[in-house]
Amino acid sequence: MPTESRTAAPLRPTRDPRVTLDDLLEVVLNKGAVLHLDLIIAVADIPLIGVNLRAAIAGMETMLEYGLLQQWDADTRAWAERATVATPDLQEGERVVVRSFGGHYDEQGTSGIWRPGTLFLTDRRVLVYRREPRAVLWEARLEDIAATRLQSERTVGGEDRLRVRVELTNGDGALLSAGNPERFDESLRSLAPHVRSREPRPLVADDDGPECEGHMWYHEPRRGGALWRGGEARLEHGRLTWKSPLDARPAVTLDTDRISDVRLEPGSTPTNGLDRLVVDASGQQLVLATSEGRRWARLLAPSAAGKEPHGHHR
Repeated sequence: MPTESRTAAPLRPTRDPRVTLDDLLEVVLNKGAVLHLDLIIAVADIPLIGVNLRAAIAGMETMLEYGLLQQWDADTRAWAERATVATPDLQEGERVVVRSFGGHYDEQGTSGIWRPGTLFLTDRRVLVYRREPRAVLWEARLEDIAATRLQSERTVGGEDRLRVRVELTNGDGALLSAGNPERFDESLRSLAPHVRSREPRPLVADDDGPECEGHMWYHEPRRGGALWRGGEARLEHGRLTWKSPLDARPAVTLDTDRISDVRLEPGSTPTNGLDRLVVDASGQQLVLATSEGRRWARLLAPSAAGKEPHGHHR
């Protein structure tokens, strides 16, 4: 009996107006999709580039169910486990009291950066430890801690996060992040009753807005020599920030409690008629230029509010 020959109908794209992006993601994540693509890119009917693509797209659970990416998943889980269980070298008899994901805000230079790691509170010290590459990012003995303060910070993504400001007896300090800042702060002061608790620093100001803001020039240090850059300066909640319109984040972030001296001094400025404002803070120096030098210097001065800054004035 002759066999009837049948030709399968070619697949054609269909459009269903009821299908949403959520429906598409559900299918891709739960069931997966296989792409077979042959693409030729031509210019003036001359083929130049050929693309042959065979790809599988699915959620990780679906991938693992079909035996794909198993080695990558195992390696990733092993790395995460090693990073989580790793502990720094402890002293003899030292006991870990609190351990959480955290970080240390490195304030060296004119712009700070968060260095992530694991925050440890032991019965002897506080330290931020990084597993890979192995390093202690910051540490201090309990007897060297004078006070702590919880303060809100706004992240680059716009989220509000609670941080812990640690002040040392020698005048230095550090800004730390913790998985549970309140628990860390309470546990620290329980271990070291001499540690004072400062009033929290609010994130949002009163309706009056910032203490001062306006256009300012920043003499930014660079490898080839410092360069004047124009931008906006803002003094709010005890913090000075400066940001250029071309920057994604502030190039200067400085807590005013780190400032040791503010002065107006003679020297070059990007244009005539500006005051040259020099700010010394914890081993670093900022050089700024503004038309309101005396006002900024008075607000930034580490002395009592209203005291006139010293130094040259035009």
